[in-house]
Parts: sequence; structure tokens; C-alpha cells
Amino acid sequence: MKNLNIIHIELAEANSFVVKHHRHHKPVAGHRFSIGVTNRNCELVGVAILGRPVSRIMDDGLTLEVNRVATDGTHNACSALYGASRRACFALGYKRLVTYTLTTESGSSLKGAGWKCLGAAGGGRWSRNNRERLDYHPLQKKLKWEAVT
Repeated sequence: MKNLNIIHIELAEANSFVVKHHRHHKPVAGHRFSIGVTNRNCELVGVAILGRPVSRIMDDGLTLEVNRVATDGTHNACSALYGASRRACFALGYKRLVTYTLTTESGSSLKGAGWKCLGAAGGGRWSRNNRERLDYHPLQKKLKWEAVT
């Protein structure tokens, strides 16, 4: 990871990268902050977008969620982003950081960055009888990950 550098980036640039490189999610509407990772040639090779937790129950003012991570496949870029996200979150006074992965993803970048897997969570449709929504995301159960101070 010595050839990778963490940088601050604006949401528009992070979302543009997500459009090009994320396998199954679209850009986000808002964030608290976004970070990028560049290679030795100063080319952007990955982004992480952090915001309020999607789950209203977890939105306690002390918790942030890594809403998106996308890379171009550069070795160790994901681990660098998850580690930097954790450090930045706690430096800003947050006490808990969460994210979710598909069960088909190994989570090795999260493990390498010191996160803990809490097990299966979520999945399913977001629609309710009184509120129909289109599902643009994978509907299977996810794995919930956590980093705490």
C-alpha cells in the first residue's frame, strides 16, 4: 500500500467513479465526506463515500456508514479505503462505522482493515404496501461489518 495515497474528493467526483466502476449500486444522493485513493501516478483508482446510516434505527449521530466503495481493481485499494475511512471517522468523533457486503464477497479488505463481521443482515425489497419502490439493488441477505473506537 506504500504506492497508494489517500485524498479527499468531492461527492460529484466520487459518484462519477461509482458510475464507472461499482458492480451493483448507483451513486448516492448525499454524504458526510468522501475519500479517494490514488496510485503512484496520481490517478484515482478508488473511492469511498461515507454518510448517515441507511437504517434509521442506527442513525444516532455517532454512527456513520460506508455507503459505497468502488475501485478499478488496483491491488490493496479497497483495504486502503476501508482503513482510511475508519481512521477519518473516529478522528471526527464518530464512535461506530458500519458497512455491508454481499454474501458472495469475501470481505478480505474489511478484515485486513480491522473490521469485524457481525453476520447476516438486511436483504429483500424496500417496498411496503403503502409505499411502492423500484429495487435497483441486490435483494439477497448482506453481511454487516462494524468498526468501533
